[in-house]
Formats: sequence, structure tokens, C-alpha cells
Amino acid sequence: MPFKPADNPKCPKCGKSVYAAEERVAGGNKWHKQCFKCGMCGKMLDSTNCAEHENELYCKNCHGRKYGPKGYGFGGGAGCLSMDTGAQFQGEGTNGHFEPKPMSKAPEGEGCPRCGGYVYMAEQMLARGRAYHKGCFKCGECKKGLDSVNCCEGPDRNIYCKVCYGKKYGPKGYGYGQGGGALQSDTTNIECEFAPKPSAVDTSAIKASPGQGCPRCGGVVFAAEQVLSKGREWHRKCYKCRDCSKTLDSIIACDGPDRDVYCKTCYGKKWGPHGYGFACGSGFLQTDCMSEEQLASQKPMVTIDTTVIKAPEGQGCPRCGGMVFAAEQQLAKGTMWHKKCFNCNECHRPLDSMIACDGPDREIHCRACYGKLFGPKGFGFGHTPTLVSTDAQAAPVHTDAKPANGPKAKDGKGCTRCGYAVYEAEKMLSKNRIWHKRCFSCFDCHKSLDSTNLNDGPNGEIYCRGCYGRNYGPRGVGFGMGAGALTMA
Repeated sequence: MPFKPADNPKCPKCGKSVYAAEERVAGGNKWHKQCFKCGMCGKMLDSTNCAEHENELYCKNCHGRKYGPKGYGFGGGAGCLSMDTGAQFQGEGTNGHFEPKPMSKAPEGEGCPRCGGYVYMAEQMLARGRAYHKGCFKCGECKKGLDSVNCCEGPDRNIYCKVCYGKKYGPKGYGYGQGGGALQSDTTNIECEFAPKPSAVDTSAIKASPGQGCPRCGGVVFAAEQVLSKGREWHRKCYKCRDCSKTLDSIIACDGPDRDVYCKTCYGKKWGPHGYGFACGSGFLQTDCMSEEQLASQKPMVTIDTTVIKAPEGQGCPRCGGMVFAAEQQLAKGTMWHKKCFNCNECHRPLDSMIACDGPDREIHCRACYGKLFGPKGFGFGHTPTLVSTDAQAAPVHTDAKPANGPKAKDGKGCTRCGYAVYEAEKMLSKNRIWHKRCFSCFDCHKSLDSTNLNDGPNGEIYCRGCYGRNYGPRGVGFGMGAGALTMA
């Protein structure tokens, strides 16, 4: 059976199908939204002002003109006494609109400046104390409709939009206006009698007292053109970079040591650090504006000696003994270090709070050097860097589980196995006892232990699970897991 599409109602005006999303209902028919308008004046209709007659829509006024009663006494109000049948809307080419009637002229100087007609309050637009019709309130050049925001009054007593005003009366040439359109000078007569003649203002004409005027030209600075920089007053015209003459503001202005002002780029070239790695971007790395002799004379490299100011015994930097001030202070285990001195004692790598390790020799080391000097040695300990020795002298190797040197701790406070002092960086805990990381291994097989395979024996030592089971676990058939646990050895 062939497919038959559903029949949709047809619009009485255009004869096309009407779908639910755009339908309007009137007089039992369905209309398109754009067809739902008066057949005489073309006014868009809705359910409140719609009238239908013989499948044609009208607004109430046009329906009354064409089909309503005529003559004295019918309808309400003077508008209903008209004998108008709407014939003016039926002419060809009018598209439902009629030409306005000629406007009555106002006395000279009292009406609209553009058309000369009377201006009533409902349609009044004001500009420079004169009233315009809303339809006449448009640009004198491009006829663009204006409002109070984009209206400009010209010296010829006409009104313009901002663009046309700039073309006709604004400054011309490179750097004026906004965009390329403001740079052209071929649309207006520059020699117009109303066009303002720009003039260069000489700010140095009125000289100020020595030390009180503009630092660049020496003229008096008035409040309307005053720009402040480091307590000194500049003309707005003079407040520009000394080198590239770029106009400055409070964001990009930099005060140089020669008491002049620069933009950030020129300041960086002249006074900033030079060479690879300084500042941001390749523009700051160039030193072509000055010779090496100028750089050396203007910005000598000073080697800071931190030992010049000596501190009392035990209060200064542990490495150099100098006084440590707050701006350069680095803390490590209650001692204060210079930022310059806060580096590894072995490889001199700069340290921070994440990689610094306090050694038993009261020095600070990076993690790699601390592992080489004080960490456990041999296969399976630490990570790759701690297993190598880059020095000509081999790192000390502990063949015995017990260390051979170091400060002994008080009874009960040191490592349970070796008795030496235990520092925070190498502390391991087991049953309220502390161990060195290198001593924290099985008493029998010397396997390294952690919290997952640790077993405390009744003799005060620690064992791995296998050794603990062999020494203290149950024996015999059925105990333990696997054949290894059944041995009687």
C-alpha cells in the first residue's frame, strides 16, 4: 500500500500547508504567522484586534471602514462618523502605506532646523537647544539615525554621527582617530571655514622656577595637564619614554636612576639584567644599545660577601658564620642559613625545604649525597643514585649491620640494634622502638623490612615472616602454609 502523507490545512491567504508550529486560527481557518495580517493596511494581527470576513482578515478599524455602518449615530466617537471606505489602501503599489500629508511650516527659527515644520512634544529630539523631529534627527552626511549618545554638533550648526564628524572636522593624518577610516582626508574640504586649525602647543613658553616645573621642558605644569611620577609633575605631552618617545601611563612607566622616565622595554635594555636567561622574551636579551664598557661601568657586578658582618657565636649562618637577615633567611632544624649558603655540602646544589637533609655532621645535604654518605649500601637499598659513587674516593661500605662510628645515644634512646643516635631522616618505628633504616632488617636473613612484613620477636629483635615462623611459629603437620612451614629444621 503506497504511503500517503497526512493532509495539512491550507492557508487561505497563500494556499500553502500550515503546520502546528506556525499556525494562527481565525474564523475556522488556519493561517501562517506571516500571513496573519490586515488585508487593507498590512498591520500584523492577534486575537484581540482580528476581524474576519469571507476568508479575509482585517484589523478592527479597516473592517469598520469597509463593512461597518456609515453615517450619523453609528459607532462610538468621531472616528466612526467617517464615510471613509478604505479606498486609499486599495491602490496598486502602495503596499498598505499612504504618503504623509504636507507638514505645516513654523515661523522662521522656531521649527525643526532641518525641515522647518512644527515640532510637537511627542516627537521632539533636542540638540544644542533646538528641537528636531524624530524623523529629521539624523546625520547630515550619511543620514544615519542619531540619539543622545552618538550625536555630534558641528560648527556649521548641523548634526552628524561620530564617524562623519571625525572625517569632516577631526584631525587628519597618521596617528589620529580610530581605525583606517579616520586617517583619510579626501572626503571633506580641509580648508573649510568651520574646521578647527590644530596648533602645536609650546609647553615651555611659560617657564617655572628651577626645580618646580616639568623635568623635561622646564615649563609650568597646570592641573589640567598634570601627570605625576615619583613626586614630580610632568606635562602630559612630555610624559613619554626618553629613548623611544612612546607615550606612557601609570602601568608602563619606569623611573630610571638618571631621574628620567622610560617604557618597560627601554628600561630593561638600559638598566635591566643582560644576557641569557634574564627577564622575559628575546627582546630583553639584546645588549646592542650599549657597549660592554658602558654595561660594566653602569652596572658593575658585585660579589656579595656574607661574612663581612659577623654574628655572635652560635647565632649566625652555620657555614660562613655571618649575620643572617630576614630577607635572605633559610631555616633547617632550628638553624638559620644564608640563601647563598643553603646548598649541599658535597655537590653544592641549591636546596629547598623539599630536598634538604640534615646530616649527623650538622651539615645539610641533598638527598642523593645524603644517601651516599649516610644511607644503607649494597644491593636492594635505596634507589639507583645511592648505589653509585661518582667520587674518586669510594663511599664507605658497611659490611656489618652495625655502624662503626657516630655519636652513641643514651641508653634506651638510640637504635635498638646498634645503639647509635637515630635522626628523623632515617628513623623507622617498631613497637615503640626506633631503628636506623639500615638496621631495620631481619635478624636472621638480613632481609630489608617494612610495615607489611615486619614481625617483632620475643627476644626484642625483628624478623621477616619466614624467619619468624621458623623460630617461633607452630610446627608439625597442618600448621603454616606450604611445605616450607612443615620443616622441623
